[in-house]
Amino acid sequence: MTVSATSSTTSNSSTSSSSSSSSTAMSSTDFLKLLVSELQNQDPLNTTSVTDFVNQMTSYATFTEQSATNTSMSSLASSFSSLVTLNSVNYIGHTVEAKSDTATLSNGSATYGYSLSSVASNVSISIKDSSGNTVWTGTGTGNAGSNSFTWDGKDSSGNQLSDGGQYTISVSATNAAGTSVLNYTTITGTVTGIDTSTSTPSLTVSGASVSAANIIGVTS
Repeated sequence: MTVSATSSTTSNSSTSSSSSSSSTAMSSTDFLKLLVSELQNQDPLNTTSVTDFVNQMTSYATFTEQSATNTSMSSLASSFSSLVTLNSVNYIGHTVEAKSDTATLSNGSATYGYSLSSVASNVSISIKDSSGNTVWTGTGTGNAGSNSFTWDGKDSSGNQLSDGGQYTISVSATNAAGTSVLNYTTITGTVTGIDTSTSTPSLTVSGASVSAANIIGVTS
């Protein structure tokens, strides 16, 4: 069999097909047609060996199996996404704690939290507005494990800031040796909505968007 001649014919056929169709995916039928065409156009004096033919049939079997697997995985992913969305809807109306650092000031306050791997001897907290400006600084508790912090919505000068703005907490926690012991920060608030426009649904918690995967507790 003259491989170069067959490859050239196949290439020209593929080029013609691509110019007349926007689809580039090969179906199992296309694969079989290509194989039959190769057999029909082989050189009688240099026919395809049994080994080559078996290898090609094995490739076809693998191709078909892979196509079926891809279809099954797509279906599974779709079902999983629907399940995650359904479970996320159950959070609406409940107060949750989630790994995040940004919350919306509501009713004059915002509730945050932070987790420490061990006791901290020094904990500094700062609150920044959506423009990155620091509006408040202070200290926090240094207990090992979970710590909570409720900001009263006032800046460092004692001025009450307006509801609706998003504020980000930054925590620095170190032990006696000066080593950081901060694990992560959290926010606590009521889930008021869900966004399913992406593959991973996000929840609206205290006016901020939080991935459903970051929910670590439901308090009510």
